[in-house]
Amino acid sequence: MTHEPPRSDDEELMSLPASSEGDSLLLARMRAELAEGFAALSELERGVSVFGSARTPPEDPDYLLARAVARRLGDEGFAIITGGGPGIMEAANRGARDASALSIGLSIEAPPARNANDYLDLPLYFHYFFTRKVMFVRYAAAFVVFPGGFGTLDELFELLTLIQRHKVGRLPVVLVRRAYWEPLVTWLRDTVQAQGKISPAELDLLAFADDESEVCERVVTAVGRN
Repeated sequence: MTHEPPRSDDEELMSLPASSEGDSLLLARMRAELAEGFAALSELERGVSVFGSARTPPEDPDYLLARAVARRLGDEGFAIITGGGPGIMEAANRGARDASALSIGLSIEAPPARNANDYLDLPLYFHYFFTRKVMFVRYAAAFVVFPGGFGTLDELFELLTLIQRHKVGRLPVVLVRRAYWEPLVTWLRDTVQAQGKISPAELDLLAFADDESEVCERVVTAVGRN
């Protein structure tokens, strides 16, 4: 027999019929989270948001590469922004620590954070993916995307949509490990672009990199040195 996990307070609230009282409560919570995030990050000038799978173990080559990439970017003066959890997020925050760069974690759900990693200088906690995603984009000058699953793909495609629709500037988006991402990009080119759903210029928003030097070069070339 399987048992459904208990529903969170937010899931219960979101499932209620629309009402002025419930909607006002949601709006107040989201506004408070945005205000807290803006206040905490308002002086951040050069951040790089790093996305990737929370399921990547420390011995995985992608974990080691994410740590090395974050260390190189930290040495260039960038703060590292992740989702604050394990896997690639932990590796990137750890690499920021290696470089004595600011290590930021935008964790989902309120404290106590069960999955927050141990390499955060500035941990922030969010109930809502919406408010958390605002922080990832608002305070980043570039985005580095490691292999990942649904969450990583969600972040990648939402980011590309924001750039496509001119809601943010044309910021660099670097896909790390060509062998992982190339089948997806091939499908986007041979099917989605071929059927006129996106343009060649929109597909050009994506860049590949396979090592820390290449990632850092792409970011620094696009953003500039401090």
